[in-house]
Amino acid sequence: QVQLVESGGGLVQPGGSLRLSCATSGLTFSLYAMSWYRQAPGKERELVAGISSTGGSTNYADSVKGRFTISRDEAKNTVYLQMNSLKPEDTAVYFCKAHWPITGRVYWGQGTQVIVSS
Repeated sequence: QVQLVESGGGLVQPGGSLRLSCATSGLTFSLYAMSWYRQAPGKERELVAGISSTGGSTNYADSVKGRFTISRDEAKNTVYLQMNSLKPEDTAVYFCKAHWPITGRVYWGQGTQVIVSS
């Protein structure tokens, strides 16, 4: 059974930092590209950051470039999203996604809430 479990969300003041974690199990982590998406109330889910299966390639939404960093730990089968200089517009539920490019197989986590507010 494949599981993606996000953690690390919470309430933070503008300018603060959070690190999100997505722990995976039941899949061969090294085969999967990993991504973070977010969905704010009343808005569509959007891609925040992605990292290739090897970790050699990353991509970011323009709105988070220079503030967010995605990384992966193969030993822990976990992907991280370091979020710095947080803004109120970063408030959303953040979801982790695993994607196996060869087969098209996709798995999602249940999401973790991030609220940026003073």
